[in-house]
Amino acid sequence: KDCMINIKNTNYDGEVLAKILTKASTGNELVQKGLINIVPNVEKKYSIPRMKVGRMLRKRVEQPEDKDSKGDFDYSEKELKPVDFMAFTTFNPRSFEQVWRPFQPKGELVFRELPPEVQNTMLSALADQVDFELGDHFVNGIYVDDDTDDDHLFNGILMRIFEDPEVIRVKSSAEDSMVTRLMRVRKATPQVLRNNPSFVYIMSVNDADRYDDELTLRYAKGANWTDTNSLRFKGTTIKTVASWPDGLIIGTVATPTDKSNLWGAVNLQNDFNVVQIDKLTNAGERYFFKMLMTADTNTAFGEEVVMLDVREGNAITVAGTTITMVTQNDVVELTPTAATTYNIVATDVLPGACLTVHNKAAAYKATVQAVDVPAGKTVSLYYDGKTWFQGDVKEIVLPSESGSETEAATVSANTEKDE
Repeated sequence: KDCMINIKNTNYDGEVLAKILTKASTGNELVQKGLINIVPNVEKKYSIPRMKVGRMLRKRVEQPEDKDSKGDFDYSEKELKPVDFMAFTTFNPRSFEQVWRPFQPKGELVFRELPPEVQNTMLSALADQVDFELGDHFVNGIYVDDDTDDDHLFNGILMRIFEDPEVIRVKSSAEDSMVTRLMRVRKATPQVLRNNPSFVYIMSVNDADRYDDELTLRYAKGANWTDTNSLRFKGTTIKTVASWPDGLIIGTVATPTDKSNLWGAVNLQNDFNVVQIDKLTNAGERYFFKMLMTADTNTAFGEEVVMLDVREGNAITVAGTTITMVTQNDVVELTPTAATTYNIVATDVLPGACLTVHNKAAAYKATVQAVDVPAGKTVSLYYDGKTWFQGDVKEIVLPSESGSETEAATVSANTEKDE
């Protein structure tokens, strides 16, 4: 006899099933905090339409002709292509006899249908774990086309940012205060975005705490030690994400609407495909839970993302003129005795990788993957899965502390809170 255990849409376990469906598609902080626009029911591919308009205004012409036309419409698309992954786990109900005893039929333990209370317990635990894992993948995920690799399921939003040559990258150092870092990000942000109400800074919880500590230590305006300061900088809201790396600040337009610069796509299957409970074999006692999901992320415009990254890379060495990458974030020192060309070997490196190159030579440049690194300079190269590029790097010169601008930035952040 068929021992299929159906999750019936009763008021009790139907509520649990709805929770699972929601968790599978939106169970991460990017969605919960309204930082990404999720497109549901994408089975194969979804295009993010992008329109850029050239300058239109010109001097008046009494009888304009086609040759007098000025400006153009540049239409392009970015893709969201959700990839398949799943949750699958098995268990033996006998392991939970003490917990489930009140719900068991009298006599032999032969399950024909798991009681709603049992489904609730198991599905809630499954939901919590899926929620935790999805949240990390939506931020840090990298897709690898290998059925045996369970760690790289789909591309998260940071990988999309790292691999995009149009992203505005801001130079800074680990010694800079959080106020100084935020000042650099703001000054590198296109003016049209600075006062956009949907423009936010995204950072880790630890970095936000560090920023709060800096403001608190400004005794004149900061909050006392029993309170927290407003998470804002010069009118722009700061959002924290638990799985966000320390030392990384992203500024961009982030909303749950189609005006967002951060996008995601998922495919919600029907109920039986999303959460399935069944006996593993008809003759056995073990049961399984199975969830089928798809997801992908992307940005609409790379040039509307401002990134400051002060994370220290893994130190590697050069062998002759060959630089072999070891991790996703490496740093190498070069000391050429003449103008030298170097090649990067990145066999085991995934898209979104970064290589920071320090040219310690006093007079000679180093050319790494066609990118010139002048003597005495440092350049960061990024990998999009095919080629290496330097990207749009902004060097922001700030006044010294004596110039009071850092103090002014801090006072401004707290003044807005007080107002």
